[in-house]
Amino acid sequence: MTNTPLDYDAWIGHQAVDKDGQKIGTIAALYNDDETGEPEWVTITTGLFGTKQTFAPIAGARNADDDLQLAYSKDTVKGAPKIEADGHLEASEEAELYRYYDLDAGKRAPAAKGNLAQGKAHDDAMTRSEEELSVSTQGKEVGRARLVKRVVTEDVNVTVPVQHEEVRLEREAITDANRAQAMDGPEISEGEHETVLNAEEVVVSKRVVPQERVKLAKDTVTEDQKVSETVRKEQIDVDADRPVKE
Repeated sequence: MTNTPLDYDAWIGHQAVDKDGQKIGTIAALYNDDETGEPEWVTITTGLFGTKQTFAPIAGARNADDDLQLAYSKDTVKGAPKIEADGHLEASEEAELYRYYDLDAGKRAPAAKGNLAQGKAHDDAMTRSEEELSVSTQGKEVGRARLVKRVVTEDVNVTVPVQHEEVRLEREAITDANRAQAMDGPEISEGEHETVLNAEEVVVSKRVVPQERVKLAKDTVTEDQKVSETVRKEQIDVDADRPVKE
C-alpha cells in the first residue's frame, strides 16, 4: 500500500470532517492500493500541535464543499491504531486497520449520503502553505482594590487664651473730691470689704464635620508586550537535472 498518485494531491491541506460534519483535522496524505491503484486510506493530522497522523478509510467518503467528509465518527477516527505514516502501509498494518474499522480486504466502508469523493484534478501546480500567527487579548482578573474606613485617634494641641481676675491694692490720697466718702462712718472702727474674683475656664466640645468624599476610579493603561511564537511554513524547491528559470 503506497501513497496515491499526484492527481489526488489536491486533497492535501484540506479539512477532514466526520459523518456528522465535525472537524477531525487536516488531510496530510492519501494511500492507494498496490494492486488496484485506487485511493483507500487517508491520513489526518490531529492532536494539539497537529503532529500526530491517523489513518481512516477513504471509501464511503464524500465531498463536502472543500472538505472531505468521512463515513465514521470523529472519536472512531481519533481512536484508530497508531501506525507510522511513513509513505507505505505494510500488510500487517493494513490488516490491523481493517480489523479496527470492521472491514474486510476489498469491502467498502459504509456509504455516506451525497456525492462520493473523487480525486481532485491535477493542474501541474503545487500549493505552498504556511501558518499565520493570530494574536488576540482576553481579560482576566489580576487583583482587587477596596475602600476601608477605620476610626483612628490623634492628639490635637490648641492654645486658648483665658482670663481671670486678680486682686491689686490701690491707695488714694485724701482729696477734696473723695473727702466726703472717706469721712463717712465712725472715726475709729473695724470692718471688712469683700470683692468677688472671676476667671474663665476652658470648655471643650466636639462635633462631626464632613471633610471630603473618597471613591475608587479605574484607569486603563496600554502597554506593549512582546509575543514570540514559532510558525511553520512550506518551502518548495526544484529538483531537476537542468537549471530552471524563474
